[in-house]
Amino acid sequence: MDITTIVGIVAGSGLLFMAIFQGGGVGIFINIPSLMITAGGTVAATLMNYPLGDILRVAGVVKNAFLHKMASPQETIRRLVTFAEKARREGLLALEKDLATVDDPFMKGGLELAIDGLDPDLVTSMLRMELNFLMERHKRGQGMFKAMGKFAPAFGMLGTLIGLIQMLRSIEDPSSIGPGMAVALITTFYGTLIANLICLPLAGKLETISEHEVMVKELIIEGIRSIQSGDSPRVVERKLKAFLSPKMRENLVLARAGK
Repeated sequence: MDITTIVGIVAGSGLLFMAIFQGGGVGIFINIPSLMITAGGTVAATLMNYPLGDILRVAGVVKNAFLHKMASPQETIRRLVTFAEKARREGLLALEKDLATVDDPFMKGGLELAIDGLDPDLVTSMLRMELNFLMERHKRGQGMFKAMGKFAPAFGMLGTLIGLIQMLRSIEDPSSIGPGMAVALITTFYGTLIANLICLPLAGKLETISEHEVMVKELIIEGIRSIQSGDSPRVVERKLKAFLSPKMRENLVLARAGK
């Protein structure tokens, strides 16, 4: 579970409600028609913008932002170097016994193709094709929340215009202008809140998760290709370390030295 997503939402919501409460209470910020315009309009526009299949998968996309466990690139490198050592010693076919211990379906599939004796270029091409489609699926999920982040403020502004029009119809009563203006502005508040506390941060988190996952899979592709090419474990490790930051490389060295 990624605790930062929960902490961010709780902290942001908590500070916001504290500020509202100290300014006079939350009751004045609750307006059902304004919420219907903003939230309903955002959902309606999203339904028009995306196929039903993508909409139905939104729950799984949101779950990834909260529960996705990022793969450790250091652990992935250690695993691939271990496989390289065994393949160098006993041949690629010897890795077949270790497939049952591989939890990552992408790594497992790549190793199976390598063990079957396919050309390294073909294995790399097949794995990259799978990775490209994975990236496209991730972009659709991110794009949905980015779109909602654009729709919500727009419908908030639309609700404000509706409220202003209704208020101006009764402008002959000066006492109604203040409350009417407050209600009109609430829709803008709702739109800004939905966009900047929910939709856009979720899109950003999904993008970060996707970038990390793609990096690990690129690392796997390069590792399997090196193993197929018969590179020494040291060369495999040196190649794969290029994917890591200097700090992560240092941690990898320490972890391997302690084994």
